[in-house]
Amino acid sequence: MSYLLIGNISALICNDCVEPLANARIRVYLPAVLQAADQPHGIFNDMKPLSAREVLMKADRLLAEATLDEKGNFSLQWKEVHLFTEALELDLCLDQLPGKNGTKQSRNFHLSKLVLHWKRNSGGYVGAYAYVIPAATWHNIYANAGAWVITGLVKPHMAASGQPHLKVEAYNALTGKLIGQAHTNEVGRYTLHFSRQHLANGVMHSLIPGRRNLGPDVYFKVYRNNELLWAEDEKMARMPNRQDLGPCSNVNIIYRSSRVKRASDQLGNWFSDVITLTSQKRKKSDKYRLLTHSLL
Repeated sequence: MSYLLIGNISALICNDCVEPLANARIRVYLPAVLQAADQPHGIFNDMKPLSAREVLMKADRLLAEATLDEKGNFSLQWKEVHLFTEALELDLCLDQLPGKNGTKQSRNFHLSKLVLHWKRNSGGYVGAYAYVIPAATWHNIYANAGAWVITGLVKPHMAASGQPHLKVEAYNALTGKLIGQAHTNEVGRYTLHFSRQHLANGVMHSLIPGRRNLGPDVYFKVYRNNELLWAEDEKMARMPNRQDLGPCSNVNIIYRSSRVKRASDQLGNWFSDVITLTSQKRKKSDKYRLLTHSLL
C-alpha cells in the first residue's frame, strides 16, 4: 500500500493572471509531535518563510520530494508509513523564480499543516492539494529576489480579445535599453521576466529619490513575424502606471490599427521624408517637426 499526492502550485501576479511555479520543489513531511495549539486548521494555512536551520531540523521526517513541471503540477508517492488520519506538513522550495529570474538561492516556505482527504483504491490512497500564493506574498518574494514580472493583454483598440503569437519587447526609458521580451499566448497575454541585472547592464546607476521599487520606466514595441507592428513613444513611460514599475505588474498594451500602417508599411517613406526635409530651408523645419509628431 502507498500514498499518491497530486496537485498544483501557482502564484497570483495580479487579480486576473496566475503564474505557475515551474521547477519549484514541494516536500511532504511526517507530522511532528503537535501541541494542542499547533493542530492544523485547514488546507489554506498562511505561507511563511523557513530558515535553512528549520529545514535541516525536519530532514529526518521527510517522506517525499518532487519538482513541479512547467504548469506547476506535481506528483508525489511514498510507502504507507503513517495513518491516513494524521496531519502532514507541506513545504515549498524556490531555487529560482519562474523564467530563471532573480538571484539564484534556495528560498524555503512552509505551505500547510493539514489532514488530507484520501481516497482508497486498489493500490493505496490518493489525495490532491492545490495552492495559489497570494499576490502580496508573491510581490514580496520577487522584491527580495531583485526580480520583476510584467503581464498583460496585447490587443487592437476597441477589440474584445487579445492577439496571439506576437512578440513584445520592453524598454527601460531611463537607459533606452531592452530589458526583456516575451510572446503572447493563444489569448493574447504576455508574461515578461527580468531582473536587476538586466536593468544595470553592468553599470551602476544613481538612485532617484522617491522611487520605492527601484524599477524601470517602461515602454513597449510589438512585432508580428519579426516585423514591427507597434512602437510606443518613450513618453508613454512617464505615465503613472509605467514609472518605477513594481515587482509584479499588469500592463495592457492597446494599439490603434490606423497607426499600425505608419509603424510598419510607411517606415521607409518616413526616413525618406527626413532626408528631404533636412536639406530644405530652415523655415520649413516646422513642417518637418509637425510631420514627425503626427507619425509618432
